[in-house]
Amino acid sequence: MYAIIEDGGRQLKVEQGQELSIDYREVPAGQEVTFERVLAYRDGDGLKIGQPTLSATVTAEVLGIAQGPKLVVQKFRRRKTYRRRTGHRQMYTRVKINKIELGHVDH
Repeated sequence: MYAIIEDGGRQLKVEQGQELSIDYREVPAGQEVTFERVLAYRDGDGLKIGQPTLSATVTAEVLGIAQGPKLVVQKFRRRKTYRRRTGHRQMYTRVKINKIELGHVDH
């Protein structure tokens, strides 16, 4: 059983018990986050696809905050003695999918 949800402009395939990183949110660890935009749902009965969404919810527990890998940004102009080097680490929120609930199909 899995669901495809939309969060932050991205589509994510999630299953119950799965841990994943989503865009940073100021939510303390231990609280729940609910994803309302469920695009598709699959279980033993088959695949249900929303047009554009299903009336389903995916509930996840916040595990904490994580940082992504360090990205190095370099700017360079040849023959001009211009060099800039900076770094960046993106913040993410780690969540664990607890429950996928399906309602009726929206049309």
